[in-house]
Amino acid sequence: MEYIELELKRRFFGKKAVLLGAGVSNKPLAGFLSSLGARVEIRDKKEESAMDPAAVAAFRECGAAMVTGEGYLEGIEGDYVFRSPGFRPDMKEIADAVSRGAVLTSEMDLFCELFPGHLIAVTGSDGKSTTTTVTYEILKRAKGEGNVFLGGNIGFPLLDRIRSMNRDTFVSCEMSSFQLMTASPRADAAIITNVTPNHLNWHTGMDEYIEAKARVLENARRAVLNYGCGVTRELGRSLSVPVTYFSKDPIPESDIGEKDSLITLDGDDIVMFTKRTGERRVIMRRTDILIPGLHNAENYMAAAGAVYGAASDDDVRRVAKDFGGVKHRFELVRVKDGVYYYNSSIDSSPTRTIAAISNLKDKPINLILGGSDKNIPYDPLAEALAAHGNVRSVTVTGQSAPKILDALERYGVEKSGVAVDFVEGFERAVLNAASHAKEGDAVLLSPASASFDSFPNFEVRGETFKKIVNSLQ
Repeated sequence: MEYIELELKRRFFGKKAVLLGAGVSNKPLAGFLSSLGARVEIRDKKEESAMDPAAVAAFRECGAAMVTGEGYLEGIEGDYVFRSPGFRPDMKEIADAVSRGAVLTSEMDLFCELFPGHLIAVTGSDGKSTTTTVTYEILKRAKGEGNVFLGGNIGFPLLDRIRSMNRDTFVSCEMSSFQLMTASPRADAAIITNVTPNHLNWHTGMDEYIEAKARVLENARRAVLNYGCGVTRELGRSLSVPVTYFSKDPIPESDIGEKDSLITLDGDDIVMFTKRTGERRVIMRRTDILIPGLHNAENYMAAAGAVYGAASDDDVRRVAKDFGGVKHRFELVRVKDGVYYYNSSIDSSPTRTIAAISNLKDKPINLILGGSDKNIPYDPLAEALAAHGNVRSVTVTGQSAPKILDALERYGVEKSGVAVDFVEGFERAVLNAASHAKEGDAVLLSPASASFDSFPNFEVRGETFKKIVNSLQ
């Protein structure tokens, strides 16, 4: 819209914008700011020679200066500092730049400030990518493809597309705790799927992590919260705006406020109850949902609560019947010699892996675990594996392997008849898991760890897994 363009040029024309990190969100951001007349500087820990040549060429094409390698954060000078999500906003180098007059912001911060339309903001420890994508698919069906955008932490930056948006535009936006440290979205509906220990190697502790997640609610018109999670349930009790609670388990109607509603399972029906009106209706049946698992039923409950008033129950049902899932999230890669290979590389926490193995109660599981350590406990996962009863083998690799192996030993996973192997190297780990598999089994990559010890992100880890699996003879 014209007024957004004018406001952007007023802010950035002739100003210096320093972008911290040469990652996914800052690549289009550099060109976007340059088009507004800003002088762009990229700062990244990698030496320029170690970066993606295409990315470097794109930065150079828009006239960006490059400060890379050792000392890349020293002496930051500029009118604006755009931090990538991985940079803590309280870093000394950033604070020093702000003390010299720089405005600290980010691609997400600026988008949230300027976006004129209808925002559905989604965060949580588990399930947020699927919930964000399902919400987008439902809205796209209801409003038309050109009127709905998907983006945020899911890997699609939004700010560089804001010129195509207006007051009638809908955006389904995934937001990480890193982004929410500074962003304050004005959301039509804000979803928190759940809050469990995660990213405690980056956050100062669980309290800060919860506070970051809760920021998504500060300016929301409605909240959609997981009743089954104690943290989100308690967050809902303090809100003045209407709350839609969802849960796979029954919710006492007496436990929600007069302004609130709930979405639950009643047998095989997914039912919404609005307390103010007393209306109770069936949105869909659980068997309508193509992607398996109770956690995905809850993802659909959250999405249905968020799109209420903007899309019909029929839109929700039709998406549920057609949508096959998001890449790297319980993605069936191949069936070879009767063995099913699943890529769930997105599973970077024990709770996600617990949900993944719960999908496979009908198949013996050969599980691949491990990656970079996020300083979160693995005891709940070890306990779930010991109790599952249908796990054939667990192959452990990566930086987090010692902690995982220790937890597996404490809970007697190997003593229960499960083969537990430590293997150096990701490819060898995949081949080891495949060697245990028999016809009718599943080989599941669900690492319960981040990817950064060996890969730049979970997507590359997942694609590497798929390449290895597809090359099996």
